[in-house]
Amino acid sequence: MGVDSRVTVTEEITTLLHRNFGIEPEAVRIEASLHDLGMDSLALEELRVLLEERLDIDLEDVQLTSRETVGQLATAVDEKTAR
Repeated sequence: MGVDSRVTVTEEITTLLHRNFGIEPEAVRIEASLHDLGMDSLALEELRVLLEERLDIDLEDVQLTSRETVGQLATAVDEKTAR
């Protein structure tokens, strides 16, 4: 899906983080860790489910921890949507 899809995936992640977790869009940067955004393990699991439902993908095999950055998450999601 290339660079354009990654921007779209990042926008989708930003929207979900803002709507569901109250994180301001300006805080959601590619290099920001999910921990820095205040995401704990429960929030990460909720985010995983939201992304799966919204994008109709399966992220079960994606290791998602608060150490990952928004960019790493976007790349993992992008790889799943490319299939």
